[in-house]
Amino acid sequence: MAKDKPYSSATLTREEPAKKAPVTTTPAAKTTRMPIGETVRRDNAAALPFGRQNYVMMVIGIAVILSGFFIMSLDKEEFGFGFLGLTLGPIVVMGGFVLEFFAILAKPKA
Repeated sequence: MAKDKPYSSATLTREEPAKKAPVTTTPAAKTTRMPIGETVRRDNAAALPFGRQNYVMMVIGIAVILSGFFIMSLDKEEFGFGFLGLTLGPIVVMGGFVLEFFAILAKPKA
């Protein structure tokens, strides 16, 4: 035995069973467990914030916006002051932004 530890009767022998200290648990330590047979399913729909219809509408909206800017560039008037640059192009661009708005807010089909 080491000299710094005094020999006392507190040491266990084979005949004495070890005394168990009471175990206390805190409420934060509790976790919920799934049954053994269940597996965790990860759906692709849960991983993506929007559905397929939403993404298709977004791509169409971007195409409409780009086509509106292209229509504005086709104007032959000076500084784009013709019908295409001042009227038709901006209306098409606004329509694209409205389509993007509805693409974001549309509820995906389950």
